[in-house]
This record gives sequence, structure tokens and C-alpha cells, in this order.
Amino acid sequence: MLRSEAAQSGATVQPESSQAVSERELLDRNRSYYDKLWSDARLVEPQRFNTWPLVQSLLPTAALRLEVAPGLRPRLPLEGTQFLDISEPAIAKLRGCGAQVAIGKVTGLPFADDAFDLVCAFDIIEHVDDDDRALSEVSRAAKPGGVVLVSMPLHPEFWTSFDELVGHKRRYEPALLLSKLARHHLTVERSAVYGMQPRSSWLVDLGMWWLLNDRERAMWWYNRVIMQLGLLFQKRLRLEPGMVATDGVDEVLLVCRKQSRG
Repeated sequence: MLRSEAAQSGATVQPESSQAVSERELLDRNRSYYDKLWSDARLVEPQRFNTWPLVQSLLPTAALRLEVAPGLRPRLPLEGTQFLDISEPAIAKLRGCGAQVAIGKVTGLPFADDAFDLVCAFDIIEHVDDDDRALSEVSRAAKPGGVVLVSMPLHPEFWTSFDELVGHKRRYEPALLLSKLARHHLTVERSAVYGMQPRSSWLVDLGMWWLLNDRERAMWWYNRVIMQLGLLFQKRLRLEPGMVATDGVDEVLLVCRKQSRG
């Protein structure tokens, strides 16, 4: 399944505040934030997320599975899934739990064309400089007729300093996002409102201040308390045909079907 990285390019949709961030700077920012997060975190089993009923429904026809950039929050089963991440702390902990892992980037997946029945890429496409290349790679790795699960933050006008802190490059206009996916042979069959970011701006501001001024303690509280409460109170996914109504929606989960290139 191994292959060399293929060079592909494309336009991006990004907020003004992130246009000056280079690909190298963005990668370093993501590594700095997430290496620290995963170094202090324990693995959360996929059964604890509201995505699990959806994943379970897909498993009978998905013998070959890939999850890109799971960190320590995998949504696909540890057994029988190939995982890929850039974070060495995450890779080490996943391997320690018996998972099949590799280190690499979403913009250059080291796998053959049409290799997987199910490809999962949550909270990653918005983190890379060249999202068209990332989507091209995710689509390339999926078999024709296979399922691709992705999540994306919406509405550039919702951009806050929190997006910059966690290493986002952009947010998406819903209509442009659908067009972008279609160019990469991905058709949205179902979708749902997704994500755990607080709606309250003051909570986001408080979290930002805490991370910037007392990072060690903030990370400890996030991993051991805030994340656990988020899991406890997460809402059941309500999947709808096509693209869900997106007014006021911060993030969506998309169930896509890869179409044949012909």
C-alpha cells in the first residue's frame, strides 16, 4: 500500500488573519499545541464519542479502514484500523494500546490508490495550508464507492483567536465547501451538526487566557475534567440527508461517498 508523496495544488479559502501564516509555521504551530496536548492526555476510546453509532453502522462493509490525525481521540476501532498522525506522542500512545500506526501528513498519505473502504479525517483539513491537496489525498486513498468521514468548521465570520490557537487555517462557506468536495469526487450523502466548542464567547476567551498564562495547569484541567464533561454531555448526532441547515452552525460532520473518477 505504500507510495511516494504526489504533488498536487489548489486554491484555499481562509480568513484574513491567517493568510500570512506559512505552511511551515502552521505545521510547527499544530505540532507544538497537539504534542503537548497528547503528551499529557490518555486515550479516549471511540465508543465514548457520539460518532460511534454511525461508525458501527459502517463497519460491516469497511474491512479496510484508515483514520488520519486521530491524536488520542480516535473515532474508528483500534483493532483493524490503520492510523496516521504527525504527533509522535500520539503515535507512541496509540501503538502502546495495540493500534496499527504510521507517522505522516494528510497532504501525502503513504498508501496506495483506492486502498480503503472507509477513510476518516476529523478536525484536520482546516489545519493544513493546502486543503485541496489534503482532500485529494483522502479521496485518492478511498475506494470508489467507499465512505469518507470528515468534519469541517463553518463560516469565516465565526473566526476567533481560538481558531488560531488550535492551528486552524480557515473556516468554510457551506456552498463553497460542497463544491470543493465535489471536485475531489466526494458527494455528501448525510451530515450532522458537530463539535464541542462552547457557544459562549466568554468561555472561549477564558480558556484562551488560561492556556496563554498557565498552560500546564490548563492542559491538565482540559484532559482530566473539561474533556470528560464534554463527553458526558455531548449530544446525539442527528444525521440528515445531504447538507444539514448551516445557519449558526459552528462545525459539521459529513458522510461522503467517493464517486468513480470516470
